[in-house]
Amino acid sequence: MRCPHCGIGIYQNVSTHTVVKSNSGLEWQVLYQQCPECSESIIYLGRNMEGTAPVIFRAYPAGVVRPAPVEVTDPYRQDFKEAVTVLPHSPRASAALSRRCLQAILTDRAGTRSRDLDAQIEEVVASGKVPSYITDDLKRIRTAGNFTAYPAKSVSPSVIADAEPGEAEWNLDVLEALFDFYFVQPAIASRRKQDLNRKLQDAGRPAL
Repeated sequence: MRCPHCGIGIYQNVSTHTVVKSNSGLEWQVLYQQCPECSESIIYLGRNMEGTAPVIFRAYPAGVVRPAPVEVTDPYRQDFKEAVTVLPHSPRASAALSRRCLQAILTDRAGTRSRDLDAQIEEVVASGKVPSYITDDLKRIRTAGNFTAYPAKSVSPSVIADAEPGEAEWNLDVLEALFDFYFVQPAIASRRKQDLNRKLQDAGRPAL
């Protein structure tokens, strides 16, 4: 199984506790496991009734979970996690959190200097430093969010404004692409370099 918090594959090794057992044969159980990678809790509820198939569903974390890659650091990781968590309950709040996360990445990782999100996107598009699929995705942020009708989304990205259909989900999709470009791929390249250097040193050759 994959941990719903961090996305890393782990063995399912739950502890089971019966919390309700009636004379009619109905039994409720709590199944608990702690992820050995991220130390987060995973909790299931199980319902058993004589003559029927058992039912087990995840109680925590609830809803759809889109874990950020382990290479992503805070505050981007935390903003993304919160945006995913609140999405089923408030797309407006989710979109606001994901816009704030997007602006932080464009400032810190892409090195943009503009103060509003629309201009930051233009900076990245014009820089030519990111793949075309990312620039296309970024440009669609403005369309999905209807920045023309809601300029506050650009001037103050974390403002809770009306969310267009699919806007919150699209923001999360674009963030995942940026996470891969700015965090995951550099980490993979660094590990490859370290592996190569170890092999070179073992062969008595200078490291790169």
